[in-house]
This record gives sequence, structure tokens and C-alpha cells, in this order.
Amino acid sequence: MDVFLKPKKNPLYLYINPASMFRKILRFLRKLIVVFFASTLLAVVVYRFVPVLVTPLMVIRTFEQVFSGEKMVWHHDWESSSHISNNLKRAVIASEDQRFFEHWGFDTEQIQKAIHQNQYRKRPRGASTISQQTAKNVFLWPRSSWYRKGLEVYFTVLIEVFWSKDRILEVYLNSMETGKGIYGAESVARYHFNTTAQKLTRRQAALIAATLPNPRRFNSAHPSSYVIRRQGQILRQMHYMVLPDKND
Repeated sequence: MDVFLKPKKNPLYLYINPASMFRKILRFLRKLIVVFFASTLLAVVVYRFVPVLVTPLMVIRTFEQVFSGEKMVWHHDWESSSHISNNLKRAVIASEDQRFFEHWGFDTEQIQKAIHQNQYRKRPRGASTISQQTAKNVFLWPRSSWYRKGLEVYFTVLIEVFWSKDRILEVYLNSMETGKGIYGAESVARYHFNTTAQKLTRRQAALIAATLPNPRRFNSAHPSSYVIRRQGQILRQMHYMVLPDKND
């Protein structure tokens, strides 16, 4: 008697419906987008009230120290805005973003100037505001790219919507890199000037602000001739810098 065996299906030849696969990918992307917007919005709202104790930059710098064989250094102490010297607030605004209290996250005047001047400059000039720098420091990474710039714009809009200007400045002063392994106003005041953020003098504040473009190269405790010249410029600009009443 002949026996006919039903041939087994080869899994390599299973039929895949392209339309069905496309719908699955589309559903996955939609879920991913919803999760992204929900999680980032939640993070921004939480940081409106909660101190920012760790940032991606701090973690990245720590890994860089470990992989390069350097001693791991991480100094960061959060201080509320009321315990940070108005001298430092004025110095940072004078140095980094003089229209901070006037714009909504992006200084179009400075952007236009930068675009014009960069046509002739060897080293491109930036036009990032304190809001943009805060968004980058708290939520992103230091290496520049178009992708990171796009996210920086997104987070800048969020913090301008959900945070007050005073909160943005408070977070910036606590998260800014101020030396090798040193972050924030309180730590730089303690390790470079043996004082507190609340007691920083005008000259000390101007020195800190002068190093902010490259705090790992320039040292506010041992300033170079360039930093001292920059300090003088910032001190002159601070003379005309007025903070809102609630900060004075």
C-alpha cells in the first residue's frame, strides 16, 4: 500500500504580508513617539520643582575620566536661587546671554549677528542662550550635531513654557560645568575660592563667568591673561546689568 506524506512547510518560505508588516511598524513608531513626548514632558514638569542632582554631562565626563585613567572627580552641590550670589547671576547673564529676561528661549538678534559674522570668522561664533544651554546640560549631551540641535530646540521650548526665568537661571547655575569635575555655583565657589555661592564677590563671579566657554581649559582659581582680560570686560558689563526685582 502506498503512503503519501504531506510535505512540511519550510519556515524560510513563509509568506510575509508587506502591508501587515508596514502597519505593525507604523503602530510601533506611533507608540514610540507617544512615549517620547510623554516621558520628556514629565521630566520637564518634574524638574520644575525637583533639584537636578545629576545630568548627562556629569555622567559623560565621569566615564571620560575613567577611560582615560584619570582620577575620578565629581563635585556638585545643589543650592537654591536665594543662596546664589546676585553677583554671579549678573556675571553669567552679562557674559552668556544679556537678553535672557527679554527673549523666549532664542535670541534672534544674536543668531542673525552670528550668521553674518561667521561668514568671515575662522572660528564660528555661537548664539546659544542660557535657556538653550540649560536644555542641553540637563537633558542632552555635549557633542554637537544637527540631531542634538533639534532636540535642544524642543527642550528649550518646553522649559520656557513650563519653567519661570528664575527657575531656568537657577538650574543653569547649578548644572553648568565650572572646572574639571566641578559643576555648579556652590562647588566652584568652594573649591576655587574657599567660599560659598552666596558670598561670591563681583570679581570672583566675573572670573567664573569668564571661564564658561571652556571651563576645562580655563581655570577661575588660576586665571590666564585671557581670562583676566575677559573678567574686566564682564565687570564693566555687569555695571549695567539689572535683575528683576524678585532677584535683587
